[in-house]
Amino acid sequence: MTASALASAGSAPAGSAFEVLRAFTRLGLTSFGGPVAHIGYFRAEFVQRRRWLDDRAFSDLVALCQFLPGPASSQTGFALGLMRAGFPGALAAWFGFTLPSAAALVLFAYGAGGIAASAQGQGVLHGLKLVAVAVVAQAVWGMARTLCPDRPRAAIGTFAAGLLLLAPGPAAQLGAIVSGGLAGLALPAAAALPAVPLGLSVRRGVAMACLALYAVLLVAPLPVLFAAFYRSGALVFGGGHVVLPLLRDAVVGRGLLSDGAFLAGYGAAQAVPGPLFTFAAYLGAVAAGLPGAVVALLAIFLPGMLVLLGTLPFWDALRAHPRAQAAMRGINAAVVGILGAALYTPVWTGAVLRPADLAGALVGFVLLTVWRAPPLLVVARGAAGGALGV
Repeated sequence: MTASALASAGSAPAGSAFEVLRAFTRLGLTSFGGPVAHIGYFRAEFVQRRRWLDDRAFSDLVALCQFLPGPASSQTGFALGLMRAGFPGALAAWFGFTLPSAAALVLFAYGAGGIAASAQGQGVLHGLKLVAVAVVAQAVWGMARTLCPDRPRAAIGTFAAGLLLLAPGPAAQLGAIVSGGLAGLALPAAAALPAVPLGLSVRRGVAMACLALYAVLLVAPLPVLFAAFYRSGALVFGGGHVVLPLLRDAVVGRGLLSDGAFLAGYGAAQAVPGPLFTFAAYLGAVAAGLPGAVVALLAIFLPGMLVLLGTLPFWDALRAHPRAQAAMRGINAAVVGILGAALYTPVWTGAVLRPADLAGALVGFVLLTVWRAPPLLVVARGAAGGALGV
C-alpha cells in the first residue's frame, strides 16, 4: 500500500499535521495514568479546549476503539489525528503521543532508571497517580451529564459499571458495550439525530487492503522479534495491562530476556506518560538494542492501526442509520459506566491510600472542573506535591 493511497484516508482535513503533532506531543509528555486517564486527557484537550469534535462524536470513536484489538487510547488518538489532518495527521498524533514514553523506556533499558527507583521518584509517581484520579473523575462527570441524561441511559451506565466491577476484564468490557447497544435498541423511540461528520471517511479499497494486511501478517512467517510483538498487539482486546501476559510469553518464554528484566521494565513503564504499549520499546531494546526497540514499537502498534483503518468506512456508514443511532445511545451510556468502573479500579484503588491522597485528588478535580485549569498545570502540581510528600 503506497503512502499516497493512505494519505487519501482522511477527507477535508481542518488542520495541519504540525498542529496535531504539537498537541499530541504535549499530551505524550504529560498524559500519566494509563488508557482510561488518556481518554480523559483527550476529552479535555480536543472536546473541551480545542473543540475539534463534540462529546457524542468523541464517544463514538472511543466505543469503536474499545471494540477493536489493540491500544484503545492510541487508536483514539490516531483517529483524532486522521480527522484533523488526514493520514499525515494520524501519523503525527501517533508519533507525538508515543515517542516521549518510548524514548524514556529505551533510556531505562540502557541504565538510566535511577530516578524512578529513588524515594523522591516514587513520590512523583504517586502524585501523578492522584492526577489520574482527578482526570478520570472529570471525564466520567462530564460524559455522564451529556450521555446519560435520562433514567434509562443512567441505568445502562450503572449496569455496565456494575458488570465491570464484579467481573473485570476485556470480555466483560465487550459484554457491557454489546449489552448497552441492545438496551439502546429497546429505549423509547427518539428523533433520529443527523450523523456527526467526523472527517474519517476511508476509501473501501484502502480499508480492505488494511484488513488483508492485518490478516496476512498475523499468519505469515516473520522474523521472531517482529512476530512476537505484532501478534501480541493483534490478539489483545482492552489494551494496556491486558497485553502484559502476552508480552511475557512472547519475550520471556522465547528466551529473549529474563523475568527480572521484564518486571524491571514493567515497573519503569508505570513512571512514564503515554501508552503502556511503549513497554515494547524497552523489551526490544533489551533483546536487540536500539534497532530491536524500533522493530518492537512499530510491530506492537501496527495491527491496531490497520484494523482501525479497515473498520472506519463501515462504522461511519452504520452509525448514520436510525437504529444504529439508537444502539449507539446505549453504547455511549455503557462507555460512561466502563469509565466509571475504571475510576474505582485500578485508578482509585491504586492511588488513594490515605486521607491525604483523597485531598490531593480532590484538589486536582476542582482545578479541572471549577477553575478550568490546563491539565498540564494539574500534572505539574501533582508531581510537585508527590515529590514533597504533600
